[in-house]
Amino acid sequence: QVHLVESGGGLVQPGGSLKLSCAASGSIFSLYGMGWYRQAPGKQRELVATITSGGSTNYADSVKGRFTISRDNAKNTVYLQMNSLKPEDTAVYYCNARRATLVGVENYWGQGTQVTVSS
Repeated sequence: QVHLVESGGGLVQPGGSLKLSCAASGSIFSLYGMGWYRQAPGKQRELVATITSGGSTNYADSVKGRFTISRDNAKNTVYLQMNSLKPEDTAVYYCNARRATLVGVENYWGQGTQVTVSS
């Protein structure tokens, strides 16, 4: 079982920056692939960025060059640095932990943190 707690959301003006953090507890963090997803009102949850246990990253086209995902296994934490924020980045951002095992896929979600980009 993995417990995820996001923090760092808030209100920011267009062009500004925010850094989200997701603290994990309950299992061996380094074994999990981690990701950030977001859900805007009236829309489906979508992938923002992922980072594997080995450190490989993947980004949605809409955030490439603006967002950076990273992880600190010593602190059991994954981060999302968001720069050049746009109003369309407004959403609830969710942290995800995922690991394939012999009996299936473990998949855990945090409670979400609100990011609002507005002047």
